[in-house]
Amino acid sequence: MKKDIYSVGLIGFGQNELMALTSVFELSARRAPKYMKHSSTEERPDLYLVDADDEAAMKLLGERNQSGQVPAILIGESSRGTSWPILPRPIRWMRLFQAFDAAVMPGAATNKPQPAVAPVAPVTALSSAPPPSAFAPASPSPANASTQPIQRAPVVRPLADWVLVVDDNQTVREFMKSKLTPFNFNVDYAESGEQAIGFTGQKNYACIFLDVVMPGIDGYQVCKLIKSNRSAQKTAVVMLTSKDSPFDKIRGSMSGCDAYLTKPVDEEKLIETISRFLPDK
Repeated sequence: MKKDIYSVGLIGFGQNELMALTSVFELSARRAPKYMKHSSTEERPDLYLVDADDEAAMKLLGERNQSGQVPAILIGESSRGTSWPILPRPIRWMRLFQAFDAAVMPGAATNKPQPAVAPVAPVTALSSAPPPSAFAPASPSPANASTQPIQRAPVVRPLADWVLVVDDNQTVREFMKSKLTPFNFNVDYAESGEQAIGFTGQKNYACIFLDVVMPGIDGYQVCKLIKSNRSAQKTAVVMLTSKDSPFDKIRGSMSGCDAYLTKPVDEEKLIETISRFLPDK
């Protein structure tokens, strides 16, 4: 029977990977189906996630799942003679979600066309500031039609934080929409820095993805103006740029941006980045 929430039993893994998996479960609460870490008070999980490179973890899986009725997903180099699906390290978030879906809903992942993944792009944190605190989304009431968002993601569940994507390239805007809407983010879009500043004066955003090169004022200037607004100082600003030289990163740091995403944007890096700056619930 299809469920809304599935529990995942973790076996093995080091502290760093466990911390990363915690973020995966938190972000999973924004999509359907949702996945949560298995509680010891439950009889058994809906599926197992196992460190296949840990012999003791694989032995424990055999003891806990002798009948093989609970599906398992392995992480590592070898499936150690089992028939369970295996994913390589490093753990890739989107692949993990797809593997979860395929395990609990056989055929679901293969029946849906998967978008192409752009080349991996590095993310460089430029600020040690903690993630922003929770914001109460304000109802937009623009003064005129010219400041209306180009598009807006549909609101389908209550866990919806506001994100602003600022880029004059429609292809980039559509890419961001396709990657953010499955995680239940409300997304506003701006084609220029001036329009972005207008939006931030009306609403608090958890995160702003800001193109550096735009007509009119550039992303660095927009970032400075946003960060100078006291009500938006805790908003995370992530630069979208094809420039990743040390000089460009210094300029970004001086303007107050929190991180860099290099174009073409990789969906894994996008999800990892936004998870860092989500408001605490």
